[in-house]
Amino acid sequence: MPRLKDTPLSVLDLAPIRQGGNAADSFRDSVALARLAERHGFTRFWLAEHHGIEGIASAATAVLIGHVAEQTSRIRIGSGGIMLPNHPPLVVAEQFGTLETLYPGRIDLGLGRAPGSDGATMAALRRDPRAGVDDFPARLEELRGFLDEARPGQRVRAVPGQGTRVPLWLLGSSDYSARLAAREGLPFAFAAQFAPTRLHEALRLYRDNFRPSAVLEAPHAMVGLPVIAADSDTQAEYLASTARQKFLGMVRGRRTLAKPPVEHLDWTPLEQAQVEQFLGAAVIGGPDTVREGLEACLAATGADELMLHTDVFALEDRLRSYAIVADLWQSGA
Repeated sequence: MPRLKDTPLSVLDLAPIRQGGNAADSFRDSVALARLAERHGFTRFWLAEHHGIEGIASAATAVLIGHVAEQTSRIRIGSGGIMLPNHPPLVVAEQFGTLETLYPGRIDLGLGRAPGSDGATMAALRRDPRAGVDDFPARLEELRGFLDEARPGQRVRAVPGQGTRVPLWLLGSSDYSARLAAREGLPFAFAAQFAPTRLHEALRLYRDNFRPSAVLEAPHAMVGLPVIAADSDTQAEYLASTARQKFLGMVRGRRTLAKPPVEHLDWTPLEQAQVEQFLGAAVIGGPDTVREGLEACLAATGADELMLHTDVFALEDRLRSYAIVADLWQSGA
């Protein structure tokens, strides 16, 4: 039985910077996309923290979340995610406590443990590039303490932040965060939009090891999914060359601004295989192909929510892709 019509859909945005454009253009695009998502009934609009990457403008993630929240009225706005090891938990609690105070009931705080940058940028963030992430559970517990009601004898408080109980999500592309989310009884989001290899293993570990909590009685899993919908399979494959060029650049050790689509890519068979591994979960095509792909993903994963990431060059093609998905979703076709 089709599940798409009963599954909440959301949007992941990286505020991409295009060739010939700039960060201001990206921010306007993010607002336009969030407004479209809100009109079509999407549940969430998340922005991701990255630093020092030429083609991504969402470095000051909390600031951009506030900007998008101000330009919308109902859709939940959040982080997908904040890289907690980059920040003191108190600062994160203050930032998101402020956002929750300004936009009550609309803010999500998705957390990751990766740096979202290279070693030199990590050092500029005053984070030791050699430091591990073994303290992530302790940082998470500290953050929760600043967002929950104040505890007796608590000397340091997040103001604002304390008592706001901003909803937390753990994000991951491996089993680490899946296990931690299960242990802590938190919702879990898997980043299959760029790292699909361990998707099914992570979801199994999360569900098998889940412990009910005051937050959740049962596991709740979201799957991030690359989706490019167009009026035909041929057009969608053409638009997808922008994403393929991005991952090809990463394979070659170069990150660039988003490039216009091309008819053919100059890559070796090995490079093509590496790029397609990044996009192993991608759903690319015309309406019928996309519907079938989304239903197949839901059947295979049992996801409670899908967060869609559409990486194409032109804003109008991004908006069109999400509009096509919304039509499929709302029509129950």
